[in-house]
Amino acid sequence: MVLKIINAIEVKVGTNIIIDKIPCTVRRVDISKTGKHGHSKVRIEAIGILNEQKKVFVVPGDDKFEVPRVEKRKAQILSISDKINVMDLENFETFDVACSEELKKELEVNSNVEYWDVEGEKIIKRKL
Repeated sequence: MVLKIINAIEVKVGTNIIIDKIPCTVRRVDISKTGKHGHSKVRIEAIGILNEQKKVFVVPGDDKFEVPRVEKRKAQILSISDKINVMDLENFETFDVACSEELKKELEVNSNVEYWDVEGEKIIKRKL
């Protein structure tokens, strides 16, 4: 479920947008001036929230982007294997969550983490 739609010239650093059906966070934005007969162009550098894949592209200033729903929540780690089994600290729901290999090395059972629910997909972002 998309919360809202914004124009390309409204995109700021740190904004979450959907690019090619992948939720991304904007890292850099360059806006060129309009020409004599043209429109402004926006160059956007973004990194995927879930897969950390870098995307760089140029679009007209009046192009529209969807803003994904991102919920930041806290959980406690119950077990660590291929996926991390966690329990949400607000509603006590338990589920498996993906995590980067670098962050997985820092995690331990019974510690608290922050996870993001991005359009229904969950990923651990940091240890608390």
